Amino acid sequence: MRLANKTAVITGAGRGLGEAFAMKLAQEGADVLASDIDLGAAERVADAISGLGRKGLAFQADVRNKQGVQAMAAYAIQELGKVDILVNNAGTFRDNLLENISEEDWDLVLDTNLKGAFLCSQAFAPHMKARRYGKIVNISSRAFMGNVGQANYSASKGGVVSLTRTLGLELARYGINVNCVAPGLIDTDLTRRMKQEIKELMVVSTPIQRIGQPEEVANAVLFFASDEASFVVGQTLLVCGGRSVGMLLAKPKKA
Repeated sequence: MRLANKTAVITGAGRGLGEAFAMKLAQEGADVLASDIDLGAAERVADAISGLGRKGLAFQADVRNKQGVQAMAAYAIQELGKVDILVNNAGTFRDNLLENISEEDWDLVLDTNLKGAFLCSQAFAPHMKARRYGKIVNISSRAFMGNVGQANYSASKGGVVSLTRTLGLELARYGINVNCVAPGLIDTDLTRRMKQEIKELMVVSTPIQRIGQPEEVANAVLFFASDEASFVVGQTLLVCGGRSVGMLLAKPKKA
């Protein structure tokens, strides 16, 4: 197992991609603290991790709140003994065209997606620096390249990419690798609630011609969380079926 004797903290771990990340790291040998604003969801994931024979913990935290994040870090270090891996996954969206985005929706998305990653990294970095070891994996989105109706979301995810590059430069000398995964359209509860015609359009415009699976994103997170990525710093890996390369304008004819 690639993460034997390792420990991990994952934010937004109660469902969707966060849950997939938590289960993947546990399957590879890590003890995991699942953090989520929904404690019940975090506890469900922690129980599933315990069912794999790993130590599974749950913690309720709002990543927008510095005191709550600091409490989460203290609890994780106390209960796990150490924290080797931090996955900054907690996120939200409030899509709308520019003139219809309220200041409240702008602040909510930026505070959750970008400030949350900053606060969590800030909370765990001293512990990792003292141990001269750590893996921080930030979750961005292919949307950082820009999407109509997502000025707030795209800006927040672009900020996550820039934050990753800067933290990578600052922390590499302490044995801490900071990298980023940027998923495209992935099969989660959120995408299942999308209008069918919008989802079909996105699939058709994706070169690989299908929706991605959480497991496929989790594999990328696992790589950055493992020592296989020991010489990788500040990078963003797009897991998007080719949409970052370009979008198809029409469904291609079969050869």
